[in-house]
Amino acid sequence: MCDKLHSVQSVAEILDVSRRSVYRYIALGELSVVDLRTGPERSRVRIPGGDVQALVKRRLTQPAFGANAA
Repeated sequence: MCDKLHSVQSVAEILDVSRRSVYRYIALGELSVVDLRTGPERSRVRIPGGDVQALVKRRLTQPAFGANAA
């Protein structure tokens, strides 16, 4: 349970996407968040590193049959 927690900006950089895309993944349930809010101000969400790895793994695609075949 000691996964490294990443900010939205950090995840955007890891995945080479916009912050908006990260929030979209969150809204779609593809990434979970930990809300570290300490008061009524803006939430401070963090994304577990394992979730980022799982998203990448789910999105991996295999090359088309015969592509790059030697």
